[in-house]
This record gives sequence, C-alpha cells and structure tokens, in this order.
Amino acid sequence: MPRFKHTNYDQIKMIPVDFKSQLSPGTFEYTLDYLIEKELDLTIFDHRYQNDKTGATAYDPRVLLKIVLLAYSRGVTSSRQIERLCRENIIFIALPCDSQPHFTTIADFITKLPSEIGTIFKDVLYLCDSMELIGKEMFAIDGCKLPSNASKEWSGTCEQFKEKQEKMEGAIQKILKKHRDEDDGDQPPRHDIRKREEKQIKTIKRKVKKYKEWLAENTDRPGARNKPVQSNITDNESAKMKSSNGVIQGYCGVAISDEKHQVIVSAEAFGSGDERPTLKPLVEQTRSNLSDCDPFSTAKLSADSGFCSESNLKFHHKNEIDSYVTDLRFRKRNEAFESAPRYYPKERTKTKGKFTQADFVINEETETCTCPAGKPMWVKSRNAKSGSVPSIRYQAHVADCKQCSFRGRCLGKENQISPRQFAWFKTHLPTHQPYTKQMKRKIDSAEGKYNICSRVTSV
Repeated sequence: MPRFKHTNYDQIKMIPVDFKSQLSPGTFEYTLDYLIEKELDLTIFDHRYQNDKTGATAYDPRVLLKIVLLAYSRGVTSSRQIERLCRENIIFIALPCDSQPHFTTIADFITKLPSEIGTIFKDVLYLCDSMELIGKEMFAIDGCKLPSNASKEWSGTCEQFKEKQEKMEGAIQKILKKHRDEDDGDQPPRHDIRKREEKQIKTIKRKVKKYKEWLAENTDRPGARNKPVQSNITDNESAKMKSSNGVIQGYCGVAISDEKHQVIVSAEAFGSGDERPTLKPLVEQTRSNLSDCDPFSTAKLSADSGFCSESNLKFHHKNEIDSYVTDLRFRKRNEAFESAPRYYPKERTKTKGKFTQADFVINEETETCTCPAGKPMWVKSRNAKSGSVPSIRYQAHVADCKQCSFRGRCLGKENQISPRQFAWFKTHLPTHQPYTKQMKRKIDSAEGKYNICSRVTSV
C-alpha cells in the first residue's frame, strides 16, 4: 500500500505577519505606500469629516486610497471584491495595516472621489515631472470604449420614450381586459397564470413610472444638425456607441501619454462615440496639468485616424502644435503594409476614353459651363465646396443626358439615371489647401513615417 503525508483540517496554524516586510522595495505596493505617505498632500479630504469632537472614528482616506488604487492596478473594480481582498490577500492586508472597510464604505469613497482626483492627479504629474519621467518630446493620444452600468433598453429620445410608455400602458390594459373577460366567463382562470400576469403588470407599471418621472424632469439633448441625441434614463451622460463587441451603452475614454515612460498626462471619459471632438479638450487639459510651461512648444503630438478632421488640424495649425495625425488611407499609401491582403490595391474601372475636366468649356466672364456635347449646364450651387476649396457646381439637364450619344464616355455607368455634374474651382477665389491634405503630405514624408510608425507607443 502507498503511504501519503498526513493531513488534518482539525488544527490551527498561527502565522505572524510583519506588514512592513510584505511591502518589498521595487514593488508597486511599496511605491504606492511611499507616494501616498510621503509625497501627496491629502488634507483635501479633511472637509469630508466632522467628527473631531463627536461621532465615531473614520477610516483614514490615505488607507482607502491605497486600497482602491492597488485594486484598480490589478483590474479589480467591484467594491465587494475589494472588501474580500482586504480579508484574504496578504498584500491587501499589509498595505492598509489590516484595515477591513465594508464595501459600502469603499463604494462611497469612490463615488465622491472625482471631486479630489484632479488635484491628486496633478500632484502625481508634478512629481513625475520633477523626476524627469516626462520627456515632453512626443505625446500620443488614443481612446477606447468603456461600458457603463446602464442598459441600452433605457436609451432613446423623448418621443421614443413616450411611444414606449404608451405601448406599455396598452399592454397593461390588454392584460386587465383579459382578466375581466375570464372573471365573467364560465370557467375560473388558472391560478398560476393569473399570478404570473399580475406580477408582469407590476413590473410594467414600475417601468411606466420610470419613464413618466424622467420625461417630467428632462428634455432631449441637442446634437449635430439640430437632431436630438438619444438619452439614457439610468445614466444620461453615457451614450450608445459602436465597439469591437458590438453596440454598447458607455463612454469613450481618451488619454494622452508621454513617449519616454508612457506616463499619462491627461485623461477623460466622454459620453460620445466620436473621438474627434475630444482632441481639443484633452490638449487643453494637458496644458493645464503641465502648467509650468506649454508642453506642445517642444513636444510632437501623434494621433490615429479617429482624430482626423479639418477642424482638429486647423486647431493644431493655429496653436502651432507639431502634430502627426493619420487618415483612413494612410496604410494603403504606406509601403510597410503592402504585404497585408486587406490593403491590396483594388482594381479600378477603366477610364480610357472618358471625358476629363479639360473637355468642359468654362466662360469665366459669365461663369457658364458647356458639356463636351455642346449642351449648356445649369448652376446647381455657387457656394459648393470640395473639402474647404470653394467651387461652382454645374449639372446637365436630365433630357440632354438621356438622349446624348456620349453617355458612355461622360457618365460613370452608361445606364446611370442621374445626370452629369461638374465642379469648377474659380481661379480668382482664394484656394487655400485643406489642412487634411497638408497633413497627408506631412505624414507621407520620411519624418512623418518615422514619428508615426517608429516612435509612438499606443496609449
């Protein structure tokens, strides 16, 4: 018979724990403890407490901040899980000196933390800057989609909420009518079905009440082109947005990091899936956080195509920011991606024999246009723009295009229904080149490729 070592659960082992020896130099928890105890001024939390003469003692905000930051560094965000770690994990026991706050205390501290987190973040950045951990040579901005604690079911406009409310009220009336018909009938209703439907009515009534209360206190959020943006009853600051996991209800988290040691110099969560409007406030926040000097006077800024827009590049030009912002076709133009199948050049429709812009006759004095068939074209718009370049847009008459023998050479497809259009860029108007085209030339240069592809580490 084999012999095994004896095990016995009916015994107690007393393990002495030296808290200081658990915080080994060079570890994150040791650095966190030193930073909070020696470097940060946390008197900004003192106004929360009014128990200097009466009341129970409170947990030191230094202790709570250590627990929260250590948990977040390990990907733990649930207050209940943090409470459990403070009872079971030796590092979480040693760092706060065996303090075991209830999860409600942790949740309350986190909820009220945003009022002081900006000051703490700036103090940490000042410390990093004084230790020369921030190079201020290259910044990179990037974003990611963060789900919120809210359901997409509660998203919509006021009109959609009213429709849902009316639909639910109609469903309640339908169930109640069914109950009345069953009561008046010869056979008694089934008890289990009636009980389930009554429970369903209570659930629907709670939802209807929620819609009514929200509609009484709120209105639609204005969006682009005066179209209302969908609100969310649970978390109205969040928004619906596309992500790699489908459409989520959440936020767009954006951060700017420094190249030298990937120190994050500014960060913010926005209730919008579009990253383009977030660039300007993040740049201004970086300047505020590193207020001793303008960091963009020496540093370059790199961003991906999600931040590429004419307004953003114009903002960079006016503020003299040396930026490198890629566009959607950057990889197709870059030889480094030639071997990637998704960037293979697609076969284009043969244009041999097609009319070019030189075949259209422009009278600059009268600002009229004649097509290659000799037919006059009418002015569709005198204030048209291609990018930001002003132009006059002409369009042929439908009858002329329909009967023209040059359809195959003039239109994109011979069976095309819409008539031919032509844009003339007036030479006497200022033809400022769009900032997006200027950026394309910049990032396609040798220096641009070096800054985009070689030096930048994603946030």
